[in-house]
Amino acid sequence: MELLRRLSETAGIPGREERVRELIQEELEGSVDEITTDALGNLIAVKRAEPDGAQRVMLSAHMDEIGFYVKHVDERGFLRVQNVGGFDTRNLFARQVTVHASLTGKDLIGVMNPAGKPVHIATLEERKKVPIMADFAIDLGMGEADVKEQVRVGDMVTLRQPFADLGEVVTGKALDDRVSCWIQLKVLKALSEPIFDVTAVFSVQEEVGLRGAITSAFQVAPDIGIALDTTLAVDIPGVEEDQRVSELGKGTAIKVMDSRSISTRWLVEEFIRLAERHNIPYQLEVLPLGGTDAGAIQLSRQGVPSLTLSTPSRYVHTVTEMVAKQDLEAAVKLLTAYLRGD
Repeated sequence: MELLRRLSETAGIPGREERVRELIQEELEGSVDEITTDALGNLIAVKRAEPDGAQRVMLSAHMDEIGFYVKHVDERGFLRVQNVGGFDTRNLFARQVTVHASLTGKDLIGVMNPAGKPVHIATLEERKKVPIMADFAIDLGMGEADVKEQVRVGDMVTLRQPFADLGEVVTGKALDDRVSCWIQLKVLKALSEPIFDVTAVFSVQEEVGLRGAITSAFQVAPDIGIALDTTLAVDIPGVEEDQRVSELGKGTAIKVMDSRSISTRWLVEEFIRLAERHNIPYQLEVLPLGGTDAGAIQLSRQGVPSLTLSTPSRYVHTVTEMVAKQDLEAAVKLLTAYLRGD
């Protein structure tokens, strides 16, 4: 879990994935036949089959996490930010953040809170208000001059949260989608004698429109596409059973559909048969809203048969995302079995 901890705690919002990319590239050295970075910033690793002429499978796991860019520094040194990726603002109260200051190269710790009165002096109506993103400000504990000497518009801001191993599960920030980066790394390192030419993309800017997958899928021109991502595990109090989507600890989720793609049916059936043959725990997933890189791969060029392998995650798009270790291992086993033709 040490590698997953490092992936979780490394900062990388859409358009600023370079720290994550460097970590992954270091981990891949010596394990693949080729590593390149394209113009958009996707890291593309290739592991070839022998002999030549095998079908090309594209794997894709995104490196970016939801976060912020600084958009304004006010006259008292408070920062205003633009979110990149979808946040539920109810989860942003009283959060520590890291402001990655470009003028000094330092990482500054600040606190994020919505503008307004504390509960002690707020009216009943004011207490009920759910703030919008524009209401939030970041306090670095400095005056305007000190802030402007270090921070400028366009600097990256990420939420702070240490990774924690709780035994059967782990929790932390950016597990969407660093758990899939971890799965891809594990598979590439262990994979021997694949029956496909495997091109594994660690994609950028998924959280703002699957952008990295669009360009990389065009370049790779795969015969088959497999996206790796997290999905909702809403097996928590207050949610009806039919709305759970998936459950923690019940195995990797083979996606049937989401709002960006409908998985190619013969691929779904093939992965089901493979999981049952090898006694790998799995569940089927229908996600009403949301999408993965498969949505971009599937529509590339003349169309690509595609599906998504999902890791069930509680509390998605928060800094307390939670996944089960056995679900991660199930994904590794199932994907490795497919690529080996077992």
